[in-house]
Amino acid sequence: MTDPSSGTPVSRPARREHLVGLLVLGIAFVLLVSSPTWFASDQVGVGIAQLLVALALAGVGAVLVRRAGRG
Repeated sequence: MTDPSSGTPVSRPARREHLVGLLVLGIAFVLLVSSPTWFASDQVGVGIAQLLVALALAGVGAVLVRRAGRG
């Protein structure tokens, strides 16, 4: 497998880390987009908790994708 931007080979762990990072970012996005339903049903505590989890996952996913890009 090669990096499309530079043409250099990408190691398996770096590719796996990149894919896991994208998966985590996707989960964070779904949590973020679906959180307003909790606020609409008057369960603000659950909505806030879901937002916090989404932000934490977005941070972890961003770190993984960025770190895989450097490797």
